[in-house]
Amino acid sequence: MEASNQSAVTEFVLLGLSAHPKLEKTFFVLILSMYLVILLGNGVLILVTILDSRLHTPMYFFLGNLSFLDICYTTSSVPLVLDGFLTPRKTISFSGCAMQMFLSFAMGATECVLLGMMAFDRYVAICNPLRYPVVMSKAVYVPMAISSWVAGGANSLVQISLAVQLPFCGDNVINHFTCEILAVLKLACADISINVISMGVANVIFLGVPVLFISGSYVFIIATILRIPSAEGRKKAFSTCSAHLTVVVIFYGTILFMYAKPKSKDPLGADKQDLSDKLISLFYGLLTPMLNPIIYSLRNKDVKNAVRYLVAQKRFTQ
Repeated sequence: MEASNQSAVTEFVLLGLSAHPKLEKTFFVLILSMYLVILLGNGVLILVTILDSRLHTPMYFFLGNLSFLDICYTTSSVPLVLDGFLTPRKTISFSGCAMQMFLSFAMGATECVLLGMMAFDRYVAICNPLRYPVVMSKAVYVPMAISSWVAGGANSLVQISLAVQLPFCGDNVINHFTCEILAVLKLACADISINVISMGVANVIFLGVPVLFISGSYVFIIATILRIPSAEGRKKAFSTCSAHLTVVVIFYGTILFMYAKPKSKDPLGADKQDLSDKLISLFYGLLTPMLNPIIYSLRNKDVKNAVRYLVAQKRFTQ
């Protein structure tokens, strides 16, 4: 009977906003709008970094990777969320759930590593400008980007492999919009200590280490900038890394807010807090990918000029 119960779960039910049906249409329009902005903004950034030869540098190569990563990350979950708002019974197969968890986990870990790579690029550009062409040659920065994707994918493969091996004994309701891994692990009818330890180690490697690396890089960057004698020189140097620093602050700041937010001890407010936690998690996954192209466009003259040039070229050809 136990084996039968454990093998019975072939799909999961996603609660989403089932308890708040009046909100579903509103959030459908809002999230769809944000998703379209993400596709458009990041798509334009990828396009200009490929087509404009002036942007064929390590920084913009990493930026193109970041934009592609953000499109992949949101596409792994947003269509599922949007479909859930329109479908009365929101279900996803076991294999589909595993694939969605794998993609989300892989993209998240890859972004952490990639932001660290971008910090190193800015460190070399500002602190060792004469050696920059040698240190950040194409033979170096391309493998760096590839290694970030490989590391994120390998980490995700380990975490999801451990999760799908767990037995699920009948309860298949996920109190979330997507197959969020912690929500899925709660449904397992076995000890998940190994999963928790494994995810803790992964968080140290893919969250803690990049944060320390980025922080250390910017300590040296700021110290170097402050030693520049002219105010104009300091402003120019800081402008080359301000967009990346802004993205890092938003990315890690949102994560810190999610985990540091105090939990309500009032049972009557549990449902409201549960809803707010789900919505915060959902919008966290959309906020950074939506803001990244906006930040890099507004705070970077090279990108703005490349976009203007691309638009002008298109008008001329018409």
